Amino acid sequence: MYEVLLGVTGGAAAFKACILGSLMRKEGYRVNTILTSGALRFITPIQISSVTGGPCYTRLFNEDRPDFIPHISLTDNADLMVIAPATANFLGRAASGIADDLLTSAFLACEAPVLVAPAMNTRMWSNHAVKHNMEVLLQRGVSTAGPVKGELACGTTGTGRMMEPEDIFSICKSILKAGG
Repeated sequence: MYEVLLGVTGGAAAFKACILGSLMRKEGYRVNTILTSGALRFITPIQISSVTGGPCYTRLFNEDRPDFIPHISLTDNADLMVIAPATANFLGRAASGIADDLLTSAFLACEAPVLVAPAMNTRMWSNHAVKHNMEVLLQRGVSTAGPVKGELACGTTGTGRMMEPEDIFSICKSILKAGG
């Protein structure tokens, strides 16, 4: 059974992470989830935990259990880390090595393969800074799923739409199969 660490950032496509997590659970994967503060504006820990069957984490520090260091413990047994959606903000912080929340700290601590599924407005996706950050991550071995062309949350159409959960899951299975 594979263990996946699913990171969810604050984008309109965050609801798709629930579908992706559900697909993983149905396949028998163990799923731990990290929601950023932005993701909490779109989905709840209870919502994602109910579809993944696994715990959801939102804070870098756990005052109740000082012996549990989430960004290390959650990556110890991960076979794959998936960030879906991956916002421009996340991509920039990850490419720069900034670890200022649980997700970016776990990203830097993770030794397993990492897959990002970018999702943002077309103008953001085509911005030189975002392109540079994505190139940096790809050079460091991070895999990408999309984005694709389609209707965006702002009502426009263009490249920046997060891939559908089924397609992301197919890529996840390929990465896991190649590693195992």
